[in-house]
Amino acid sequence: MSIPLTVDAREYGLVGDGTTNDQPAFERLVDALGDACAADGRPRTLRVPAGRYVMRDRPTVWRSGVSLVGAGRGATCFVLCNPGSPTTPVPLAWFTSQQHGASRDNHLADITFAHFEIDGSGVRTAGYDPLAKGLGMQYVLRGRFSDLYVHDTAATGFGCDFLQDTVVEGVLCERCGRQDSGEEMGGAGIGIGIGGWGMVERLTVTTCTAIGNGTNGIFVELQREYWPPPRGIRITACHAEDNRFGISDWGADGLLVTSSTMIANHDAGFDVSSQGTSGIGGRGGVVTGCVIDGNVGDGIGFGNTPGPYALRGNRISNNGQYGYRQHNLAGGDQETATDIVLEANDIRDNALDGVRVDAPLLDPSLVANRVRSNGRRAAPATSGGGEGVRYDDLSMTDDHADWPADGHRGKRLVVGRQSAVVVFNTATGLSLAPVRPGAGTAWSDGTPAPGSAYRLPGAPGPRSGLTVAAAVTGAQMHGNRIWDPMRPPTQTHAMWITAEGSWTGGRVSDNDFGGNASYAMRFDTPPSGGRWRDNDT
Repeated sequence: MSIPLTVDAREYGLVGDGTTNDQPAFERLVDALGDACAADGRPRTLRVPAGRYVMRDRPTVWRSGVSLVGAGRGATCFVLCNPGSPTTPVPLAWFTSQQHGASRDNHLADITFAHFEIDGSGVRTAGYDPLAKGLGMQYVLRGRFSDLYVHDTAATGFGCDFLQDTVVEGVLCERCGRQDSGEEMGGAGIGIGIGGWGMVERLTVTTCTAIGNGTNGIFVELQREYWPPPRGIRITACHAEDNRFGISDWGADGLLVTSSTMIANHDAGFDVSSQGTSGIGGRGGVVTGCVIDGNVGDGIGFGNTPGPYALRGNRISNNGQYGYRQHNLAGGDQETATDIVLEANDIRDNALDGVRVDAPLLDPSLVANRVRSNGRRAAPATSGGGEGVRYDDLSMTDDHADWPADGHRGKRLVVGRQSAVVVFNTATGLSLAPVRPGAGTAWSDGTPAPGSAYRLPGAPGPRSGLTVAAAVTGAQMHGNRIWDPMRPPTQTHAMWITAEGSWTGGRVSDNDFGGNASYAMRFDTPPSGGRWRDNDT
């Protein structure tokens, strides 16, 4: 039969009543449209009116030239479930190398997915299965994914790889990676495998939001260690909140991250490391104009990269550990990172050091940064219990306390056999991080009873604006102001070179190191060589 260029799903057998299994009719229609496109070379569009369309027990293999367009988020909803096939992952659409032979020569071209919702809460497999996604397609050419709402999937929500000449825009992913323990592959809101098209993959991810997902909010990941990291990828104007990592670069070359917000993520707001499938960290990237604030761990976690990388004009603030931390994870690239640039960033109010170097750097540049009022985790150890002590899902109150504001930031509150991490505190109250991304409580075994005894550890020290605990060679450090105007101040030093660290060569000039809690500088290992001049202390 003749297939028009645009078809209405209801006219071809889909019901959308929230009960009928629409997957068989959906699959037949996708195949018919794909066959028609293959026959005449003219892409087709499947329009799906408002309704809840149940996709039960079987994913649909997607076809080139077939687009799927709904009536809007909350109007057109695809409900994924697998009650009759608990070993089968059920993405709405898939097309992969392993299952379907997807490749550069066997790809999906000219497809659009737009204006609908995917509810993955009904899929549960016996063990974690990374294929239990919302969308799971590989090798897409000239794709567009727009105005999608994907939530509660067992694995990654939007998990599409090798996207050439493609735009991902306005995609909202919430509570995806539901079955991910936090250590599995995938489990992200938006996870994009890269490298399959070669040295250049022209991909833009823009105005997307990722909240409460099991691993990353948004990440790109090189899929083979022997592939060259590709250039051409941009992440712009996105928001990542309450994920394990906010935005991650696990293997791109020249990733551009701009005008994005990364807040309240558990391990780090922005991450470069070897945690991806290939064990390769990103390099050559630029992060600029971003707000990286209030993350439970580090603002920026950085390592397993040969460099270079540049971070310019960002606000890195209120994080529960370090503002910026250079450190290498075991198993990944351990070579010295070269040409790391921190320029014109506002690094302030972090719980520990503003900048912490725990892995070697060669020829880094620290230019015109404002590093102030870090080391906020300055409150002494304390304990309590009994009358006036009460607990809620995400907070604890002790009416008799008198704590310094944010003095317990990032500490672990211990109550019996449970513990929770402090996000911030007032004089009498602690705000606590969820026990895992997407959770509504900080407690793994239930909210403690009123009056339960608690304890908080003391303050670590020193807590500096810049701490060097590894080898730094050839640094250029100019025009920075590192100080603490708080009363009382909590940033103990502007710069500390620990006994494990070293500073060799380079130039340190025209910096303002005055106005910290203890001294301007502490050198457990004196710097060697180079030029130091015109620094105010």
